[in-house]
Amino acid sequence: MFMHNKRLQYTVRVSTTHPGLANLLLEQFGGPQGELAAAMRYFTQAVAEEDPGRKDMLFDIATEELSHLEIIGSIVAMLNRGAKGELAEAVEQQAELYRKLNGAGNDSHVTQVLYGGGPSLTNSAGVPWTAAYIDTIGEPTADLRSNIAAEARAKIIYERLINVSDDPGVREALGFLMTREVSHQKSFEKALYAISPNFPPGKLPPREEFASVYYRMSGDGAVVRAPWNSGAGLSPQPGEPAVDGGDGSASVGLEAQQETALTAMARRLRSDPSSDPTTGAELGGAVPRNNDLE
Repeated sequence: MFMHNKRLQYTVRVSTTHPGLANLLLEQFGGPQGELAAAMRYFTQAVAEEDPGRKDMLFDIATEELSHLEIIGSIVAMLNRGAKGELAEAVEQQAELYRKLNGAGNDSHVTQVLYGGGPSLTNSAGVPWTAAYIDTIGEPTADLRSNIAAEARAKIIYERLINVSDDPGVREALGFLMTREVSHQKSFEKALYAISPNFPPGKLPPREEFASVYYRMSGDGAVVRAPWNSGAGLSPQPGEPAVDGGDGSASVGLEAQQETALTAMARRLRSDPSSDPTTGAELGGAVPRNNDLE
């Protein structure tokens, strides 16, 4: 059960309306790294979580992300508020109003015309929000790692939005939201390491002969030795074919009827390597072939 509190988690203070900036902030409203995606990711994980402690944590963070969605939506609405009234009441000449809405070089005029200046469930390029942004797989040791990465990506987007805004109040609110991403990363990481063992994810053990091998697939040349290719627990080896000791080919067992049908199909579709017919592309291009010049 959710109860809406009319007060925002963080006070929104916008100094000057700015439709272009509002459009950019939609990235954190309906974008893949945005607050709605985060809230839905953690909410659906919480519903299926069997551990009571992690369940509470996921519900708490999901609910906070919804409050962050309200903050971002409020900033977008405030940044659009001036243009919203001007567009609705036609107080400006058409050309001047269009210039103001399109002056930032983005699609803020589309946001105004289609959504009346309100926050739309799209990213800054107008792409609609989709549940495909949620990559939950139902295994906490995998999902928590994905959550940590999601919070890291969101923090980077907030940094970039802060860098393109010169409004002190907007920058302050975005700084709060950015900081909360760090706090959530800490909670998810602590929850991950509270599961022991947590690596590798899942239950089945890896095949030991391949689990600690680093295959060098970059060919010849100098190799940069580093922990990720030759550190403790990793044995660097050349990436040769058929590391399993086989011949490296693909095979399948077929029934007699399947084998007969496959042979007939291959015979019907076989190529004639001696054939060199004139193609439609050659006819259209009117480029002489080598044998035409002889």
